[in-house]
Amino acid sequence: MPDATPSPQPKPASVPPPLTPGASGLGTMAIGVVVVASLYFAREVFIPLVLAVLLSFVLAPVVNLLRRLHLGRVPSVIAAVLLALFVIAGAATVIGSQVADLAGNLPQYQTTIQKKVASLQEGMLGRAAEFLRRANNQIQEASDQAAAPPAATTGQSPGIEAPKPTLVKIQEADPSPFALVQKVLGPIVHPLTTLGIVIIVVIFLLLQRADLRNRMIRLFGSSDLHRTTVAMDDAASRLSTYFLVQLALNAGFGVLIGLGLWFIGVPSPVLWGVFAALMRFVPYVGALLSGLFPLALAAAVDPGWSMVAWTAALFLIAEPLFGHVAEPMLYGHSTGMSPFAVIVSTLFWGWLWGPIGLILATPFTVCLVVLGRHVERLEFLDVLLGDRPPLTPVENFYQRMLAGDPDEAVELGEQMLKERSLSSYYDEVALKGLQLAANDFARGVVSVQQLENVKVSTRALVEELASRPDEEPPSDTKPTDQSEVPTLAEKVHPKNEAVPGQAPPLEARSPSWRGDAPVMCIAGRGPLDEAASAMLAQLLDKHGLGARVVPHEDVSRDRIRTLDVKGVAMVCVAYLDISGNPAHLRYLIRRLQEKLPGKPIVVGLWPMEDAALSDKFIQNQIGADAYVSSLRQAVEACLEKVSQKQRAA
Repeated sequence: MPDATPSPQPKPASVPPPLTPGASGLGTMAIGVVVVASLYFAREVFIPLVLAVLLSFVLAPVVNLLRRLHLGRVPSVIAAVLLALFVIAGAATVIGSQVADLAGNLPQYQTTIQKKVASLQEGMLGRAAEFLRRANNQIQEASDQAAAPPAATTGQSPGIEAPKPTLVKIQEADPSPFALVQKVLGPIVHPLTTLGIVIIVVIFLLLQRADLRNRMIRLFGSSDLHRTTVAMDDAASRLSTYFLVQLALNAGFGVLIGLGLWFIGVPSPVLWGVFAALMRFVPYVGALLSGLFPLALAAAVDPGWSMVAWTAALFLIAEPLFGHVAEPMLYGHSTGMSPFAVIVSTLFWGWLWGPIGLILATPFTVCLVVLGRHVERLEFLDVLLGDRPPLTPVENFYQRMLAGDPDEAVELGEQMLKERSLSSYYDEVALKGLQLAANDFARGVVSVQQLENVKVSTRALVEELASRPDEEPPSDTKPTDQSEVPTLAEKVHPKNEAVPGQAPPLEARSPSWRGDAPVMCIAGRGPLDEAASAMLAQLLDKHGLGARVVPHEDVSRDRIRTLDVKGVAMVCVAYLDISGNPAHLRYLIRRLQEKLPGKPIVVGLWPMEDAALSDKFIQNQIGADAYVSSLRQAVEACLEKVSQKQRAA
């Protein structure tokens, strides 16, 4: 008798307990709070470091130039730093002399301002102020009378006066020599200390550039040394060029403002030119805010208003000239940051580090964006702060289709069709988006309703694009900057705007190809294969070959006998996915060959990595005449068959 003792069951795999909800988010928040607190309380250390890093990027091209002149590494660095010190010292000397002259003439400017205020008070503005003052006095008197207590309850005889207060004068002791020296030198010790730290760090950064680069490569990209090295060198070169050009542009803006103010007659034009150059590092409003002080000074110098008007016109003309003409010509329309990120970074660094943070906000954030574009672990910086779309065109297409929003998908498609052909858009964006939807549905992460949204939205997209021809875009709309580094999120294949040719006219074709729809586009058994077949039929029609779409149910074993094949000269079968098992495709091809003997059959497998596209053994098993991996290739295969029949005829 066999042993009836049940065999021991395997123990279930131990599942670790779930993490406490929100633990990861709280940890991230705690890290963020610690980082912000460190940046705030250690700003005396971080500000010189950031200034040194930015100055090293500016001086790097100068060092490279000197090294190309065979000056040597150390002498080149020392010479570049001395040049920067000379420029800074010269600017500080000129600014100091300008401030001293301005302070000496303040009494005169005060007199002019008083005269202008007096003239304004005598006019309509003065009468309005007098009216408001009288109204305020009347309201105050009424309030005092209502709040004053009766005289009998004050407890004080009317004939007795209150004692007058005694005046006391406090005499401070004379300061000691040490306190006097500290009071005089204190305001200049901190800037000099900061400058000294910046210069020392800059020297070491320029001397140890290669070592620092290698450490960054080891830290962020040791698994792919070649790619990371090229990315780091390219990032450093781009940042150096950008900061040098930006510094040159801002300096040119300051020179233009200084010359304009000198020509207008505003005192201390060099001071305001330097101030305008520095304020232009603050995005959007910095250059215009730098004009407030010259405007106030012009109002204090000129008894009239003409100097104020000319000063305002100077700033209103100079900033658009540099912002919308000079900058696009030299380094493009944008800093690489989104406008929202520019505003947020300016507010954040201004709150954190004060006025110096306003100036450093944009350059420092540009550094973070460039690092995010080149270092995979820091890609989130480019996503959060960069100005390029966070989603690829394929992901954007899928997201809009999944949400059932065909209008926005059509709008995005219209924008992309300005730079690529319709067949290129279908192949590189639409089909790949449908593949994402099919894969997610197979994994069970997309519901039936969401899949229906994709079907309906795709059908609406194809109908909206029915009137657009499949042609190459104009050459002037194609991107010309081939050196632009793509984001790490861009997974789209390189664009191919070439389009197939046109089918020969009806009279030149063989009789079997003269029907209204000589090509039958059969959808695979996948849920979105019919949408792909609709795109193929539309492209065939645009290239002179009529086509009709047949759903997969019409070619099943039970219904293929009643399938209308009149006028069909060729069959195209579209599959987004055959799931690694071509058996059902093999039987479908066999049924079609029995129904349409001698007619060519093309199988379109849109996943390019499918084994059936490269394995001859699998292709022989399936039995089709040709295999293509894109809609463009399918159209070209149909046009080739037409041409073969034409030559045979």
